[in-house]
Order: sequence, then structure tokens, then C-alpha cells
Amino acid sequence: MPPETTLPSGPTAAEAVAELLAAAHVRRCYTVPGESFLELADAIDRRSDMQLVSTRHEGGAGFMAEAEGKLIGFPAAAAATRGPGASNLAVAVHTARQDSTPMIVFLGQVESDRLGREAFQEVDLTAFYAPITKWSTTVTRADRLVEATARGLRIATSGRPGPVAIAVPGDLWGQPAGVVGPLPGTFPPRPSLAEEERDRLARWLAGAERPVIIAGGGARGAREELVRVAERFQAGVYASWRRQDVFPNDHPLYLGHLGLGCPPQVLGALEEADAVLVVGCRLSEVTTQAYRFPAPGVRVVDSRVAQIDIDPDQVGAVAGVWTGAVADARRALEALAASPTTAMYRDFAPAHAAWEETTVPDPAAASHPGGRLHPWAVVERMRTVLPRDTVLTNDAGNFAAFLHRGWRFTEPRTQLAPTSGAMGYAVPAAVAAKLVEPHRTVVAAVGDGGALMTGQELETAVRLRVPVVVVVFQNGLYGTIAMHQAKEMGRTAAVDISGPLDLAGYARSLGARGATAHTPEEFEKALTEALEADLPTLIDARTDPDVISPGATLSGLLGED
Repeated sequence: MPPETTLPSGPTAAEAVAELLAAAHVRRCYTVPGESFLELADAIDRRSDMQLVSTRHEGGAGFMAEAEGKLIGFPAAAAATRGPGASNLAVAVHTARQDSTPMIVFLGQVESDRLGREAFQEVDLTAFYAPITKWSTTVTRADRLVEATARGLRIATSGRPGPVAIAVPGDLWGQPAGVVGPLPGTFPPRPSLAEEERDRLARWLAGAERPVIIAGGGARGAREELVRVAERFQAGVYASWRRQDVFPNDHPLYLGHLGLGCPPQVLGALEEADAVLVVGCRLSEVTTQAYRFPAPGVRVVDSRVAQIDIDPDQVGAVAGVWTGAVADARRALEALAASPTTAMYRDFAPAHAAWEETTVPDPAAASHPGGRLHPWAVVERMRTVLPRDTVLTNDAGNFAAFLHRGWRFTEPRTQLAPTSGAMGYAVPAAVAAKLVEPHRTVVAAVGDGGALMTGQELETAVRLRVPVVVVVFQNGLYGTIAMHQAKEMGRTAAVDISGPLDLAGYARSLGARGATAHTPEEFEKALTEALEADLPTLIDARTDPDVISPGATLSGLLGED
């Protein structure tokens, strides 16, 4: 954004906000249109440099905005109206908060003279959104809207990125914007490591016998720098929860994904490490394996842990660290890569091989009995057919465990997945990804539970002519909950979803293509044809509900084997 840019005089508040968003390179606003922001929708729709995307549900709109922000590292906008619309949008905003994704949200509010009277659909939106955003506010003057929007963009993109929410009474959008002062110029550079910090960390890594790095979302834009640091200091690299594309999985120093159900052999190098560098990662519950690492009594604490994060509140927040640095991950890694210190060769081949073994499908998957697909067979055929740079959006559910283990993320910016575990993410995320990257293959992987939460966004994909591919692992279960119930209760309750449903027919009713697969061969044929189609395609892969995870069956957990 150029410094000292001044908007022309005379626009409405909505027109001035749209002008600011366009000047800040916000390219899309995703929404279910509402009566409390009519002028904003109109102002965006009239622009040639922005796209107004109408969706079938506010949750879909929010997930699309989150996915675009995650993919490009800069916010998209989402807009929803008053209490019901804002409530529907909230799940995606919470996802953006937990995933550190920049997003700017506009919430239509009741008219100014009706505020505080529990008017039609009125909710205190600032209070409602405060816990799930970096900043939430209600603007009460039309001439302050541009100022609030500029501030929101700055907050959303500075420090640890995240969502901001601006609630606006419906009568303000059409009022004159007033005199709009200079818009903010370029933001100050993000901090790097001081030379003393860099040299201290470099000597520490070089002197360790078994150093490892845990890389999170903050390092996503620093893939080349991360590779250079790993190679210079001969350190193995783990990807944090659902950040598997942060480091090339086929690199010999890659050690695996710290996700749910992480196999014990993958954790071996972490447990034996004598130096652990955490970069751009908040050490979430899943990444730390339920806060098991770092923890008292575990050898890795004795060997010292260092953490680099842009957010000072995250450094040392989960566990004590030997040293912490508040810095941008890319700039910090760039500094470390340029350090004159180097390290001797270390053999991580056994640890890399241990991870690779966990990615090999069960040999019996190809000939799985019972007329149902083994989830491993679905992932294996995806690996066979899809390009390496496919953007893969994945939903919440136990089916994802097969995807996390079986898919190789070798290219950058190829994984869009909610660390919040929000169901319904994959389909709308795929629509946004295809809008942003129209020349890349985009595939949504989702269970039947998630597919019927936001699968109606296939109609949005048809309308916008974005040929995404949706692979549904239909097993007729809320599988994650079924697994927990079987383990902890010895029985299941309320997890059976009626079916199998004709999801291919559902897709066709929305104007998309649909196919049903009962065998690996049928699935591969449907997937190959989907890549050549000019319409969105849903492939209903009928999977076995008994295969509940890569390491267990539901009947085995229930003691029925």
C-alpha cells in the first residue's frame, strides 16, 4: 500500500471502505448478503478489482475467507449480518484465530438508533467476537469506518496474524465517509534475530549431537530458509499439527508430522534429541502430544529447548525454554542460514525411514473384503493420480489420519487444514483455493459428516465455474467420536449417520458431477475423469466403518473381534 494515498472526496462510507480494501490488495469478500450491509456489498460488487462471492451459508463464506488468507498470507474479507449470520460465521473465525490466519470480518448490526434495545436480531457483536479475534469493535460514526478498517488490516497482518471483526450499524454504510485522511503506508519490517542471538543459537545447534526443529505455520513462508538451516546444521525437521507442507516430506531430514495418533516410531528422534528449536509454532495440544513435550522428566527438557516466535506471548508459554527470541520466522531462519557456523554430518536416515514406514498403505487395503473401500486404498490412488502440487484441503474426522500419514507434501502451499478441528472446512476451502489458484488441481478430502455440513457450497463452485474435486470418505459414522466412545465407554451412542447416502446424486442436484466408488479401480477411474472435467466433481468413496484409524478397528476397540 503506497504511503500518503488519499481517497477522493465524496464517497459513501461503504465506497471508501471498498476503496481501502482494494488498495490494500484484499481481492475477495465472501458473504451471505444481509440487509444490514447492503451498500458495502454493492460497493464491492461494482469494483473491477474485487470479487463479491455469494455463498450458501455464512460458515462456508468464513471458511473460504480463512482458506484464502492461509494460502496467500494476506486477508480476505467475510461479511455477515447481525445475530444469526454472525453466529453462523463464528466457527470459521474461531478457526482463523487458532490457525493464526489473517481475516477481516464485517458484521452488519442494527441501526444506530436501535442499538441496546434488543432490536430484531441484535447481539452485542463486539463482546461476542472478542474471544475469537485479535480485535473486535463496533463503529458508531460513518466517518470512522475507513480508520477502523485500516486499523483492522494492520492488526490482522502484524505480529501473530489473525482475524479482526468490525461491527457496523446498518445505517452508517450509506452515509458520507467525510474527509478521509492519508491511508497508512507500508508497515515496519518484521523483527529478525540480533547478531548475538543468531550466533548463540547457531553454536548451540552446531554443538548438539541430535538436534531437531519443530516448524509451525509461522515458517510456512520460509520454506527455502528452513531447508537451508536444516542442511547447514544437519537438524531433523518435524512439521507441527496440520502444517505438513512447511518442509518437503521427501527431504532426508524430514522426520514426520506431530499430529493426532502420532506413531511411536515417529517420536523417537524427538525423544532422543539434545537440542530442539521450535520455529513459528505455538506448541499446541496436538503438536505437543497432549502437552507431553516438553514436560518435566522428559529428556528433551534436560537438553534445552529454544523457541522463535513472532508473538511474545507464545515464547515459553507452554513450557520453559532455554532461550526464546521474538522474531519473524522467515527473517530469523534467513539469519541462521547465513551464520558462519556449520555442523558435522548427522545421520537421520533411520529416523526418516521410520517415518516413511508409517506412510506405506496396508498391503491388504487393495483387496479389502466386504464391498467397502479401505481408507488406505483411497489415499494410495490419490497419490497415484494427483499432481504433486495439488492443493489438498482436508476436513476434520478420523479419515484424515490416513491422509496425514499417506499423502506426501513435497511442494509448498499445498495443505489447507484447520488446526481447530472444525468440521465442514474442506469443501468451502477448496472453492476459495481454486479461485486463488485457478491453474492448480484442488481436492477436498472430507467425511460424510463434514460433507453434509457445508457440501452445499458445491453449488457456489458450479456458479463460479471452479472445477474442484471433492473426495468423500463415506462410512456412515461420526468416526472420531465413535472411536473415543469405543475406547472410553465400551459402546457407541448417536454416531450412526443414516446411509449410505447417494452423495453423487446430491452433487448432481447442485449442478456438479457425481460418481460413486466401491473399489480402488472405480475410485481411480472417477478421480482421473474428475481431473479432466470442467465442472466440480464429488466422488463418493464408500469406506468401511470398521476401519476406524490406521492402527485400530471399531470392532476391535469394542471387543467384538
